[in-house]
Amino acid sequence: MNRPSAVRAPASQEQDDQSIPQVTVEALQRALASEHAALWAYKMALAFVPPDWADRARSDIEAHTTLRGQITQTLSVDVGARPVSAQPAYTPPQPVVDAPSAGALLVSAETDAIAAWRSVTERSAQVPLREAGLKAMIECTGRLAFWRRVTERSPVVPVFPGRS
Repeated sequence: MNRPSAVRAPASQEQDDQSIPQVTVEALQRALASEHAALWAYKMALAFVPPDWADRARSDIEAHTTLRGQITQTLSVDVGARPVSAQPAYTPPQPVVDAPSAGALLVSAETDAIAAWRSVTERSAQVPLREAGLKAMIECTGRLAFWRRVTERSPVVPVFPGRS
């Protein structure tokens, strides 16, 4: 599969001699962990959301699956680090019992993913990784806006996504 260079470590000869700093690797691992958690959240939410939300949730699952694959590839092949594994289950911030609580879970998952990707942009000196982090933040913010809108949260797009 030809993967986009979205989350690819630098490949230039000059930068091959320099290893990626541990702080950057840790940020990538946190981003991967957030993608694992987001996928778990989306799959759980599918059992509770109405059909018109389910199509969007499935599309978001595909987006997070792609990001997870790209980070895994970057960590294992480009960086030479062992990617963090997904947990068997996660604890939602509140019980998921209906569509609104499932939507709230997805708001939380996207918020966490944005924060993790922001960390990648802040902790990387490599332009391709910073660009990938920014692109992921923008995409997560679009998903977050959808879930905040359907769960009637205001503002739909939070000020400075990725910051608490």
